[in-house]
Amino acid sequence: MLLNLVVCLATILVFKEQVIAQQNVHPQSEKYVWPIDIKVKEKLDKWQDQKFGMIIHWGLYAVPGIIESWELCSEDWINRPDSNRSYDDYKKWYWGLKKDFNPVNFDPESWAKAGKAAGMKYVVFTTKHHDGFCMFDTKQTDFKISNGPFAGNPKADVAKYVFDAFRKNDFMIGAYFSKPDWHSENYWWPKYATPNRNNNYDISKFPWRWNKFKEYTFQQISELMHNYGAIDILWLDGGWVRPLETVNEEVRSWGADIPKWSQDIDMRRIATMAREAQPGLLMVDRTVHGPYENYQTPEQRIPEQQLDHPWESCMTLANNWGYVLNDQFKSAAKIIHSLIEVVAKGGSLLLGVGPKPDGTLPAEANQRLQEIGRWMNKNGEAIYNTRITKNYHDGSTWFTQNNQSGKRYALVCLKDDEALPVTITWKMNVPKKGTKMKLLQTGEMVKWQQTGEGVAVILPASLRKINGALPALAFSFTPVD
Repeated sequence: MLLNLVVCLATILVFKEQVIAQQNVHPQSEKYVWPIDIKVKEKLDKWQDQKFGMIIHWGLYAVPGIIESWELCSEDWINRPDSNRSYDDYKKWYWGLKKDFNPVNFDPESWAKAGKAAGMKYVVFTTKHHDGFCMFDTKQTDFKISNGPFAGNPKADVAKYVFDAFRKNDFMIGAYFSKPDWHSENYWWPKYATPNRNNNYDISKFPWRWNKFKEYTFQQISELMHNYGAIDILWLDGGWVRPLETVNEEVRSWGADIPKWSQDIDMRRIATMAREAQPGLLMVDRTVHGPYENYQTPEQRIPEQQLDHPWESCMTLANNWGYVLNDQFKSAAKIIHSLIEVVAKGGSLLLGVGPKPDGTLPAEANQRLQEIGRWMNKNGEAIYNTRITKNYHDGSTWFTQNNQSGKRYALVCLKDDEALPVTITWKMNVPKKGTKMKLLQTGEMVKWQQTGEGVAVILPASLRKINGALPALAFSFTPVD
């Protein structure tokens, strides 16, 4: 994606033809502003119940299988593989990928079914990344999927069919939209060089040009808000495009020089329009802390401590956001362990999947989603509709609590190479005397006893008859407190 990359913390590594996405991007912040709009608050509460979502990066970058957009950016951490090609020639080549992008096997229904089978509840789809290539039928530019070899396909308005497919499978719908647009001559003016991710001219000297870009941005977001059915989330990326007075140390840590002028696109006007079209819309103006960042989005990391405001960790299923040939996929157990930790700390997990250039998901992605889904099918009760509980962590055991009934859950992460123990123990979160404890994986009631400040749970023999290693065990009970 994405995303505003923290160049001082990581680099793009090219190894065995594989690009490794940067890590530790967008740390969480305590500067959260709760919404006051009743409909937004209601939607935010509903979103907090979902816990697990899919973010889909798909665009021109899928054709050669490279990192999304960023090789266009002329910053010193960029390592383009062809060192003999000039920067101008590289841009021409990249823009020219439009003529090769023809995803004839585009099947958003299969994406939605894979996500639903994994236990996901919301989706965020990249309608436009930083490279400016639009995956929706915008009327503001011809640089779009519906103006090329795929134009004659009945599903050429890609975003519409993605949203429709996931909506039919009961997902909350999110539209990812990049505020910077490196293809727009009103963001990167061809008159000047493009030294970094920022716009490349002094806005204070050429306000008329920036006003054109602001209007372009407003009209594109308006199209998404008015022409694509019910939208729940507007997920805005490119946090360096922001009012100058909001630039802080977090922004400076990303490594790119900060311009002397303000890259303000008038978020108030955008929000007013968007919420008139989509009442209760959640806005996620990433890293621009304030009224238009309804939840925060630490990237490729999980906060160290529990947070009491809405947030999500956006993390990749493989090493990259988009499709990269020979990418290395994380194990289902690793994703499940991350999900458990995120939820116990009060967040949601947005998992990144990148479709191939033909429009299908990689076989490895489908396999991992199926494996995750098998666990979620049995244990999802301990994930969905939960909120934080005070004593939320003891070693490899994490705790959540149902936001209505108050039922408590203990989720015990297991290592792949460890034999299933006879007894599970944890401290704190002692069940109420006489309460029954259920093992969600099998539905059985299990024996337990209090041991000082903790609990010892005897695992039933039936667990050892289950084929394959279990990534985690979940127990439900009524707590003392």
